[in-house]
Amino acid sequence: MSYLRYVKLIGTMHVSPESRDEVVRTILSERPHAIAIELDRTRFMAMSGGEKQGLSLGDSLKYGRRGLVNYLLAKLEEKLGEEFGMAPGGEMMAAIEASRVLGVPLYLIDEDINFILGRILAAPFREKALLVLESLAVFLPLGAGGGTEENLMEGYRTMMLQFRRRYPYLYRVLVDERNEVMARNLISIVDSLLAVGIKRPRVVAVVGLGHRNGIEHILDRQRVVTAPGTSIRGLF
Repeated sequence: MSYLRYVKLIGTMHVSPESRDEVVRTILSERPHAIAIELDRTRFMAMSGGEKQGLSLGDSLKYGRRGLVNYLLAKLEEKLGEEFGMAPGGEMMAAIEASRVLGVPLYLIDEDINFILGRILAAPFREKALLVLESLAVFLPLGAGGGTEENLMEGYRTMMLQFRRRYPYLYRVLVDERNEVMARNLISIVDSLLAVGIKRPRVVAVVGLGHRNGIEHILDRQRVVTAPGTSIRGLF
């Protein structure tokens, strides 16, 4: 039996109000034993503490290349948030709030942001140069004809395919490797629930749309073997 039987993955667009609503509906419907979100501790603390995520360009440059990369990623999310009328991470905040209200353990399953940034900085020069030159135009699936959720989702999928072709290294770092990390953490959560006697655990995981299929594929390949001591600690 595969782990996918126990995990309900919600693939969201991080700045879509519809995605936020889907997260709430799914959690209320599933009544899971655990909720998992695509955040690491650093990003979680910044988000839940109400801190402004990201520094100004001047402040970011004080941290060298790493600070510049972080600034560019933050500005990208900010621009997307303006287009959709919702701050980045609204669906993650909805999942966090649901875990508190329902008393369900919350797990952070994404890779540490500092490790990710380090891997980005190690990208081939060609990909880093392209990333700077093309800037937001590479990532944004938005156009004059957009508007409906269906159109936006299709544009997002197209963008992911284009990004994979143009940036094979960065795609591996930002998508494939993180899929493996998040899938392993979800497997640990299920194992933990099985180990304490929950025969059919239910886990709802909120991840970016570009991660859902990859994580589902990994979970579906893995067979469930209950092994004490393979747990990760929830936040609440």
